[in-house]
Amino acid sequence: MSKRIKIALIGNPNCGKTTLFNALTGLRQKVGNYPGVTVDRKTGLWHINKNTVAEVLDLPGTYSIYPKRPDERIAIETLLHSDTEFKPDLAVVVCDATSLQRNLLLCTQVIDTGIPTVVALTMTDLVAKDNVVLNRSVLSEQLGVEVIDVSHTTSGGLKQLADVLLSGLTDKTNTKWHYQPDHPFFSDVRAKYQLTNNYAAMLLCSQNHSVLEQAPTDVSIAGWQAEEVVHRYTIIKSVLNKSISIKDVHQSSRNLTRILDQYLLHPLWGYLFFMLVFFFIFQALFNWSEYPMELINTLFAQLTHAVINTLPDHVLTRLLAEGILPGLGGVIAFIPQIAMLFGFIAIMEETGYMSRVSLLTDKVFHRLGMNGKSSVSLIGGLACAVPAIMGTRTIENVKDRLITIMVTPLMSCSARLPVYVLLISFVVPDKELLGFINLQGLVMFCLYLTGFVTALLVAFILKLFIRIKETGSYIAELPIYRKPRWGNVLYTILEKVKVFVWDAGKVIVFIAIVLWFLASYGPGDAISKSELQVIATQTNDSTLESKLQTARLNASYAGHMGKWIEPLITPLGFDWKIGIAIITSFAAREVFVGTMATIYSVGSNENPDFDLLRQKMSEDINVNTGGKLYTTATGLSLIMFYVFAMQCMSTLAIVRRETKSWKWPWIQFMYLTVLAWVASFITYTLLS
Repeated sequence: MSKRIKIALIGNPNCGKTTLFNALTGLRQKVGNYPGVTVDRKTGLWHINKNTVAEVLDLPGTYSIYPKRPDERIAIETLLHSDTEFKPDLAVVVCDATSLQRNLLLCTQVIDTGIPTVVALTMTDLVAKDNVVLNRSVLSEQLGVEVIDVSHTTSGGLKQLADVLLSGLTDKTNTKWHYQPDHPFFSDVRAKYQLTNNYAAMLLCSQNHSVLEQAPTDVSIAGWQAEEVVHRYTIIKSVLNKSISIKDVHQSSRNLTRILDQYLLHPLWGYLFFMLVFFFIFQALFNWSEYPMELINTLFAQLTHAVINTLPDHVLTRLLAEGILPGLGGVIAFIPQIAMLFGFIAIMEETGYMSRVSLLTDKVFHRLGMNGKSSVSLIGGLACAVPAIMGTRTIENVKDRLITIMVTPLMSCSARLPVYVLLISFVVPDKELLGFINLQGLVMFCLYLTGFVTALLVAFILKLFIRIKETGSYIAELPIYRKPRWGNVLYTILEKVKVFVWDAGKVIVFIAIVLWFLASYGPGDAISKSELQVIATQTNDSTLESKLQTARLNASYAGHMGKWIEPLITPLGFDWKIGIAIITSFAAREVFVGTMATIYSVGSNENPDFDLLRQKMSEDINVNTGGKLYTTATGLSLIMFYVFAMQCMSTLAIVRRETKSWKWPWIQFMYLTVLAWVASFITYTLLS
């Protein structure tokens, strides 16, 4: 049998740890959750040779061994506690060679725990460009552990790491300690719990209050930690002085970072460049994803057509053609936008620009209950809330991330566009202001602005009500600019797409099947034979199927639900037909147009005739008033409803996945529905 070794990768955020993890494990990875917490963990297999397999765990990034966040606590618990699921045989501390002084604080802490340790240096190629000479053998001697260069431009780094593992390093312990607290109490704790040294005993006391309660009055963990940090940085300074030399400081490539930051962090030019970057991303998500999404929709439409024409007319055939396949299509169709958005985010993170974006926007967003990284999700929400909410994983602060998730659906996504285009044509004349400003386009812009401003206001309100003890402080790390590592970008895209398809996709398909059942069946004999005969005699062949679809929909459970909720939506100027569209559009907002096309018998969900649909809707009569149903008041009321309403099961599914609870998607659905109803009611009341 193959020998199995457990390896834990630990390091500061943005140190290249994930890149090393991807290089070691390739696609042999899986993403899960640590028991009892909502922190993701990534594990993978590294086949060193035919006799040895390493199980690699990518621990959350942390600056110190003393945790401040749940994900940081996971790192220390994994390293120290023998009762955890994953007790590593070896700790690989990944250090960014361009920020070695900061990285070595965590590195020396891990070494002093007594776990066999290897230091993996990344980005050494950038150090060389800075004309800095790093002597790895001296650094290894000073730290007392093996130091390996695993920069992506250096060949042999992974092989050297494999040779170190095969040499039996996992069976050894470190012999050189950089800090050991000298107090009898720590010695007693070390002996009682069979720990390697006094430092491990001090760490145990900092994590275990029951042990700390037994400490004498002269033992202050905070005091020992402060002493430790000062001592470690003194040691680190000495280590760097002996292992690093600079050829010519005036030719350092860091000057390029300083020059770029003068403009990219400028109070004026920085924001202008930021707007240009995200305008480009926004346009790309709309334009570049249009063709692959159309291709996916076409393929699923052809597949549905083939199923209908090939398989016998049976309930399972209709379930497959009208429920399962559309549900799958709704999942797969999001992949281009998800891949593009996370690809752009990964590129910005790899180059170092994402940290600048966060710093630019943090001052404004912090006052509203979010932080700088929230801007990425809010802007991404203009294309689609699903990948935008998935993007909130870059937000470390739990409260800031939760508030961002809760307000992102208020950003007007691309799915609202068909609804806006259809309804604006009823209430806004197609003319120009000042000879060049399209009035309908101006109204469209105001709708997007309304969603954005409301998101900021709701974020401020949620900040006051969400009771999470974690503070909203934010520290931005500004790494030097560098070329993106395309392999890491690709792995990020694949991982996000995989998570969406397998996790959110299951919920989406299930809800799609439920909606199909509600729209396909009704209580009792849904449509009598006499009704079918009347429809057949009064309808020509070209519109017969549309008329039958309308009759079935009216008599279905969805139709009954539309009539059941009619008293709730009548104050908004809506009737039961609009109620049906509201219910069915919960699958996706754009379904509203297809449902209206079916009701008014002007096409199908896939190919509605917009011009004929507008004509039929404009001729519809309000049975309560005797006047036209779609007045200016009703049209604007319906527009305002869709500006705020949570009409997207995909978004609720991904919120459930990201928060690991149904509590927050339920709260989100309720507050957005109430907000939509109130805004719609006020609009209709003022204009009618």
